[in-house]
Amino acid sequence: MKAWKVLVAASCFGLFMLMPGVTQAQQRGNGQRSATDPGPRGGSPGAGEPYSSLDTNTSTFFTNAADVFQEVDSVSGTIEGGTGLGPTFNGNSCAQCHAEPAVGGSSPGMNSRLNPVPNPQVALATLDGASNSVPSFITPNGPVREARFVRNADGSADGGVHGLFTIAGRTDAPGCSLTQPNFEQQVAQHNVIFRIPTPLFGLGLVENTPDSVLQANLAGNRRAKAALGISGHFNTSGNDGTITRFGWKAQNKSLMVFSGEAYNVEVGVSNENFPNERSAVAGCVFNGSPEDGTNPDDSGPEGTSDVVNFTAFMRFLAPPTPAPATPSTQNGQSVFNNVGCALCHSTTLTTGPAKYNPLGNLTYNPFSDFALHSMGSALADGVSQGDAGPDEFRTAPLWGVGQRLFFLHDGRTSDLVQAIQAHASRGSEANGVINRFNRLSNSQVQDLLNFLRSL
Repeated sequence: MKAWKVLVAASCFGLFMLMPGVTQAQQRGNGQRSATDPGPRGGSPGAGEPYSSLDTNTSTFFTNAADVFQEVDSVSGTIEGGTGLGPTFNGNSCAQCHAEPAVGGSSPGMNSRLNPVPNPQVALATLDGASNSVPSFITPNGPVREARFVRNADGSADGGVHGLFTIAGRTDAPGCSLTQPNFEQQVAQHNVIFRIPTPLFGLGLVENTPDSVLQANLAGNRRAKAALGISGHFNTSGNDGTITRFGWKAQNKSLMVFSGEAYNVEVGVSNENFPNERSAVAGCVFNGSPEDGTNPDDSGPEGTSDVVNFTAFMRFLAPPTPAPATPSTQNGQSVFNNVGCALCHSTTLTTGPAKYNPLGNLTYNPFSDFALHSMGSALADGVSQGDAGPDEFRTAPLWGVGQRLFFLHDGRTSDLVQAIQAHASRGSEANGVINRFNRLSNSQVQDLLNFLRSL
């Protein structure tokens, strides 16, 4: 795996470059040679399936929704089956980005043991005659990424997604001449940050977890957290004040909002949640808005919008199944708890009563508190979203991490040791935990890594 050159925000006023080398053995703070990340485990994905307890109607709904999730979009449905691609886009299908280790996961990649594929964004740049160039930060062996600019040209805060590609040159977009952003100029100005797809497994449980459960969980172990410098808070809706919990900065309230925004931002399809076309320049708009919506003339499955289907797919997508425990992984879980990782990566949460049977009153293991924590200068991206500041991120759920290919919000590394060490920098709430990690014996670190790869 190459070393990735990643741009991150050092503060509100400047950016610096961090170039972590991805190696199989890293030097830890105590001078010992670190244990080795065993890498993505092989075997069955253990993910991508619905809950086994779904009734017949809901199971059929999930199957149909999974097909819609994998549908490939073209501009007007004349090449690929779906409609509404562009004018700007990062992908042409939800499943293109949420692919590993199964549909609904995170970025695919060449180092997958299950399905090694090059980054699909490379071929997408010129698909169907498109005239895009591939930005330098999109590579065959690297992760699927979206790009955000930290600041506008006048110095004001930006933070929004800038589509990698446009439909200009495509055979189904005659007359469109929309150009790509000048990414290389923005990279040279240290003004680009990246995000990779978040896995979608088990999100119906997350959606159905009461705010009171999350609040009580965050308030728990207060003394232990304070001793290590851990605090945290939630991102919330500006309208009703309830906890938002989806996205790298927990900026989205619900799976429906999450679906609608992603469809508009990543694929360029306007919909009932986000009905306005992005980059709607003259000559590049070929469909009426919203491009995806409910069909009142069809009461069957075809009358249901894509966004509703995406939401159903995510809501009924079961959590990943961990590998069977071994003495090493059991020891590793004890290390995980004793070092303090579990103070943010909470092992257990419980859902409340639910409209849908599989989701109600269920204890689950996301390894996340879904709260925002300051992660310091090394991970800061300079972007604020809602109550999330420039260096704050939602605790990334660790379930399924055993088969994940890329780590951290920007996919800068494929090595768990690198990902762990990146949590430590000036201003990070994780510094105390990483100090403890650096004092572990080599065998303890190996057990911890084996435990993480078992999830």
